[in-house]
Amino acid sequence: MRQTAKKIMPEGRLGRFVVGILLVIGGILGFLPVLGFWMIPLGFIILSVDFPFIRKQRRKAEVKLGRWWQDRKKRQAQKRSKTQ
Repeated sequence: MRQTAKKIMPEGRLGRFVVGILLVIGGILGFLPVLGFWMIPLGFIILSVDFPFIRKQRRKAEVKLGRWWQDRKKRQAQKRSKTQ
């Protein structure tokens, strides 16, 4: 997965900055055809490589998502055990 990301994402900082900003701007215009709101998080992920503030926010979001996912699995396991 990381090798694929390295092939897709530009190596230079300027290239990542331009691609990230264009994705965020395109995501803001997501109501237009071809563009979509999915572009905003992708742009922030690319920008997080070079900007510590964005990286910190991404990591916080990853932790929250991971905890939510684990809690969801626990709740599903509890529901299964109750029905059996």
